[in-house]
Amino acid sequence: MAVQPVHPAGHAVQPPPSLLEKAARVLSAFQGSTPRLTLTQVGARSGLPRSSAHRILDQLVQLRWLDRDGRHYCLGMRMLELGAMASHHNRLRQAALPHLHALHEKLGHVVHLAVIDGPEVVYLERISSAADSSVPSRIGGRQPAYCTGTGKAILAFSEPSLVAEVVRSGLRPRTPYTITRPRYFAQELARIRERGVAFDREEAFRGVACVAAPLRGAGRAIASISVCGNGTHRELERMAPAVAGTARAVWSSLYGPGRATVGRGSSRAAARQATGPGAQDGSHTREVMDRAEVDTMMSWMRFAEWM
Repeated sequence: MAVQPVHPAGHAVQPPPSLLEKAARVLSAFQGSTPRLTLTQVGARSGLPRSSAHRILDQLVQLRWLDRDGRHYCLGMRMLELGAMASHHNRLRQAALPHLHALHEKLGHVVHLAVIDGPEVVYLERISSAADSSVPSRIGGRQPAYCTGTGKAILAFSEPSLVAEVVRSGLRPRTPYTITRPRYFAQELARIRERGVAFDREEAFRGVACVAAPLRGAGRAIASISVCGNGTHRELERMAPAVAGTARAVWSSLYGPGRATVGRGSSRAAARQATGPGAQDGSHTREVMDRAEVDTMMSWMRFAEWM
């Protein structure tokens, strides 16, 4: 057992702050009303020696957590990206929770809220009962996007570059039913765009079937909602309208009522199912999201205290 050093006067000597704690102090210096700080100001607010503050500031600039403009430092793009992501995901989950619980009570199967991160989906929420242990998922868990209903629902309404990244990562067979050929995978995404929902019939796990709907307006999908269960293959078509309706309700809770704008070549039926009456056009939605994310950026800076 380590013995804490004792000062000759009998007081315990506090260990020096770790590098992580020093970095947290530097980041916390930017929580005030002044977004641009000099080295002297950072040192005064953080309580660190000038040399230590300067060294940490340089490292944070290299990592894009901070930006430097002459003698002044300010929050960098990496910090803004992470803060926007954290605040957006939190708002998304809070808006979706009541609808997810209602969907679970209505259908009686596992309900997921998921977002995409590169070639994988990340589950932000899972609503289930004690009898739903057959579906191997958890909050914060990850699964390949190409073989899950949640992932395919998002990819069908994503940028082509993201789909290409997923294909480059490999369409490896998880079960005998996994789609592994790029041409067939492209056809599957086209079918999802047409019908507005995605089906996973044992593509990720044997015995587990899933129906998912993208969370979107007229632009790209920002998330998806799914219902999964063991042996639910015959129920997928019946459950699809409820899942799509829940996705529209969550979108409306996030951004309020608006008008849907559908690109050329989309059928009216696909427009109603994929965008819904509560959708907004993509540019306005992006503007609303950006404004809300910037407004919550400074409150998210409490993350530095956790560090």
